[in-house]
Amino acid sequence: MRRLVPFVLVPFLLVPATTAEAARPPTPSGPTATGYGGAVTSVDPTATAVGLQVLREGGNAVDAAIAVAATLGVTEPFSAGIGGGGFFVYYDAKTGRVSTIDGRETAPRSMTETAFVNPETGQPYAFQEARVSGLSAGVPGTLATWDAALRRWGKRSLAKNLRPAGDVARRGFTVDQTFAQQVKDNEAAFTQFSSTSALFLPGGKVPAVGSTLRNPDLAATYDLIARRGIGAFYGGEVGRDIVTTVQRPPLAAGPALDWQYEIRPGGMTLADLRAYEVRRPAPTHVKYRGYDVYGMATPSSGGSTVGEALNILERSDLSKLDKTQALHRYLEASALAFADRNRYVGDYTPRPLLDALLTDGFAAERACQIDPAKALAKPVLPGVPDGRYDGCATTSGGAATDFGKSTTNLTVADKWGNVVEYTLTIEQIGGNGIVVPGRGFLLNNELTDFNFTPTQGTAHDPNLPGPGKRPRSSMAPTVVLQHGKPFLALGSPGGSTIITTVLQILVNRLDLGMSLPEALAAPRATQRNTASVTAEPAFSSSAEGVALATLGHTYTPMAEIGAATAIEFLDHGKLLACAEPVRRGSGSAGTVR
Repeated sequence: MRRLVPFVLVPFLLVPATTAEAARPPTPSGPTATGYGGAVTSVDPTATAVGLQVLREGGNAVDAAIAVAATLGVTEPFSAGIGGGGFFVYYDAKTGRVSTIDGRETAPRSMTETAFVNPETGQPYAFQEARVSGLSAGVPGTLATWDAALRRWGKRSLAKNLRPAGDVARRGFTVDQTFAQQVKDNEAAFTQFSSTSALFLPGGKVPAVGSTLRNPDLAATYDLIARRGIGAFYGGEVGRDIVTTVQRPPLAAGPALDWQYEIRPGGMTLADLRAYEVRRPAPTHVKYRGYDVYGMATPSSGGSTVGEALNILERSDLSKLDKTQALHRYLEASALAFADRNRYVGDYTPRPLLDALLTDGFAAERACQIDPAKALAKPVLPGVPDGRYDGCATTSGGAATDFGKSTTNLTVADKWGNVVEYTLTIEQIGGNGIVVPGRGFLLNNELTDFNFTPTQGTAHDPNLPGPGKRPRSSMAPTVVLQHGKPFLALGSPGGSTIITTVLQILVNRLDLGMSLPEALAAPRATQRNTASVTAEPAFSSSAEGVALATLGHTYTPMAEIGAATAIEFLDHGKLLACAEPVRRGSGSAGTVR
């Protein structure tokens, strides 16, 4: 379990109960919960408890999701927060429609294609040199996402939904092993900045497991935004502090640890913050085994890549294959879809091209390359989504894949049947390492999700930096409908492994006969068009993993992949809420009753 601090819940439990339902405490029951009246699942029990209380007080799924996200900005500050961005998918029970909000960070107007190339050497910066700098910080979109979602669908004000998170920040939360390890892993970067050291390295040391960490600066920032609105952030006093931090990083006078790179300033301005706007693209949509699967369009590649892989897999009846062959096709479909993602998907991908990637005809062209007897040599080449069936045609292009690994995900449903699937991030665990002085939140390093130099040979690279451009993402918040009603909502953190995590859970649940808890717990492997399959040890050592090796799949080990949350909608209004049972220290799920 993660950071469930009993006294944090006291303010919420003191709310006067008006019904027997409201009198019951909204305590999460662990990584899996079943019940009625709404559900919340996240990586953190304190955040899940906050969301449940909002539902119990009459808030809807949007209100609860934003209250959960704001609380995760306190308890999971290295994965998400108001210094970052994300993608918000919403199912409206009244209309039966799925809508999305693109709250991805944007590059400043001063950014060029060569922003991550050292002008003195002509070579791209090392990743950590680019990351721990002002260069990597994009204009944050999280607060604008919350404001837009609440204005369109919420029942409560932003101020009211921020209040529980502010209380958690003031009172503090218990540091667990995961939190302490994330500080330890970032210690060298964090010590370079006076503001970051003061917050996350109190007394110059990694906070001890079991100690209480408070963030009064973030509480005050939430209070300020509650009073003055998001204008305080996008152009007001908070915005001015962000710009100062980006342009003149608050370097420590005598950092405790060495850092081998120059810490470079960025070019974000107050005008960049004032110009930020969320987008509302139509969701991606594919049909799979009779289900309607909705996801996120560009600049995320999550919806299109998951959707294309599902279309490829639908060419086989996985339920009638043995598990080895089903997983073989899952890995091959992932590689093929990633080849097309890398070649075609970026912020400015035309919608007709994105839709062409999701056609059945294009899926047939890609599926015909899969050989049941052996794994394809990787990387595979991208296909030609030209609207014609050209057999197994391919084109030229590289296969670079981004490997950012931070992010958090949450899933919420309310008693009216509305659903939110929300993935938010500051990119790397710890973002760019810089806390905005006096404001209590880390800035993102989202702009390192751009390709630093061209990756597609002589073909156009859709993910190079540019002024006002949004870097390609792998976030894949997904809502699955059956006969027009919610059947499943799910998402995960994990950088580019998000796509394969969501895809594998869908295959586990829809094709391989697993229950939702089993689908989340099953060992994972990710094939992102790379020479080897990155796999959890339990996958590569399983009978199927050994059998897959005889087909030519090789493995690179990774301790854990993803940290999903999901809700399944059962008969008669019953909800099954699931989080990871083990990964990232386990997640937290609960239902209203």
